[in-house]
Amino acid sequence: MIDLAYAMAPGPAGGGGNGGGIMSILPLMIGMFAIMYFLIIRPQQKQRRERENLLRAIKKGDRVVTTGGLYGTVVGLSEHTVTLKVADQVKLDFERAAIGRIVPAAGDKESGA
Repeated sequence: MIDLAYAMAPGPAGGGGNGGGIMSILPLMIGMFAIMYFLIIRPQQKQRRERENLLRAIKKGDRVVTTGGLYGTVVGLSEHTVTLKVADQVKLDFERAAIGRIVPAAGDKESGA
């Protein structure tokens, strides 16, 4: 019972007990931000740049796959859209962002794929 009363008692009146306050937490916060930057933010920026380069590199005659899984050959390009030929007499318009990847031609030797 005395221990409980002692624990509930106010601390010494001098205010010099805690020390650093926010300065002791600041290095931890900076370290956590650095970890987040190198593990999350930086790789996402790299992937975004690679995707933008892929979408800029699309040209007529490329065989592509849309994000929905539709295969087609690029027959027309504009600033925001791509026209794909998916079958004889079937052409569809897509936004450039709907292109998932460029399929290498059968004769291309691409390592690591």
